[in-house]
Amino acid sequence: MDKLLLHSMIRAFLREDVGRGDITSESIFSENEMGSAKLVARDSFTVAGVESVAAEVFKIQNPTVICVDAVEDGTLSAPNLPLLTVSGPAVDLLKAERVALNLLQRLSGIATLTAQFVEKVRAYPVRITDTRKTAPGLRVLDKYAVRVGGGANHRFNLTDGVLIKNHHIAVCGSIKYAVRMVRGEIPHTIRVEVETHTLEQVEECLSLGVDIILLDKMTPEIMSKAVRLINGRALVEASGGVNLKTVEAVAMTGVDIISIGALTHSAPFRDIGMDWSL
Repeated sequence: MDKLLLHSMIRAFLREDVGRGDITSESIFSENEMGSAKLVARDSFTVAGVESVAAEVFKIQNPTVICVDAVEDGTLSAPNLPLLTVSGPAVDLLKAERVALNLLQRLSGIATLTAQFVEKVRAYPVRITDTRKTAPGLRVLDKYAVRVGGGANHRFNLTDGVLIKNHHIAVCGSIKYAVRMVRGEIPHTIRVEVETHTLEQVEECLSLGVDIILLDKMTPEIMSKAVRLINGRALVEASGGVNLKTVEAVAMTGVDIISIGALTHSAPFRDIGMDWSL
């Protein structure tokens, strides 16, 4: 991740949570009172964001905070596994605690769900990717967590690639017109992807030499027919309502990519706490 971007995000998160100060902690502790605590996993999950994110939160809150024994991202945790030890002014550890835990819980949840999808299709030559369905302001972190879980990233933003969707087609009138207009504007180095819902649309994309064909909300049976029709002439992406129960059936159709919005918009937070050393 871009550390300059990450640090500016963390500063904004801390400003939001700390406000003008932690009136509770500052009333109880002096600036010189020191403390030490461990971030601890309460259950089993794929860890994401310990040293790369959570530790940075504590160090940005106070550069004198010492962070050690960070568990490597991608590790499968166990209940009661210490993930990170932090030591420093007690007030600053308490100010940073919630932001650090919120981010660590969210990113570990995304990495865990991604790893579950990846494991379901391990036997197939297919790539699991995310989408742009991320929390506003957290995309760089959400997509990092997907990579930790073994997935890959789709577009980071709208400048990363062409994806002609059903809305574009509905407004302009046809796939042919949309593809022609896009190709007249973009560099030759950018590939063109088109969303399709029927085999007829797939055939139209093939006649236009589209680079990537997105099969949206198709049944596995129709997807299989589409893959045979495309026959390697374009990359094939499947999307739309894919879940852990259906992802293997989608992979069996022979698609190259399965994009899943749930990786980032529906991953449950993992249970992580901060235990103080006495």
